[in-house]
Amino acid sequence: IHTIRQYLELKHFLSKYPSSASALFQTFNDVTLAQRWTDIELVDIPECGRAAIKGLRPSSDSGGSPCNCIVLPCSLAESISTSWFGAAFSSLGESTQKEIFLAVCADDSSTVYYKISKGIMKPSI
Repeated sequence: IHTIRQYLELKHFLSKYPSSASALFQTFNDVTLAQRWTDIELVDIPECGRAAIKGLRPSSDSGGSPCNCIVLPCSLAESISTSWFGAAFSSLGESTQKEIFLAVCADDSSTVYYKISKGIMKPSI
């Protein structure tokens, strides 16, 4: 269950960035209700004109520890670029993880997540 503080913080970013409000709201509900993330924080990324969601994603392995993740929501209709991702990584700081998840939200309420790495990364086998 969301806390009042989370909803107030979410409301602030929905009004601050109306063009990305639906993607933020949809992604917030997906990660908190369906995926059961905990310790949710909203992170302001003015260079991208939106907020990102930071939290602990439960491990897919039984008994594994949760992973600290950041998800950046966007609409399927938006055009994004590598410089947009660069701005997101820069805004999050050098001490953050080397990857973020891009949540692409469609009008039918489906959300697809892509793992975006900073720089060139060798895929895991």
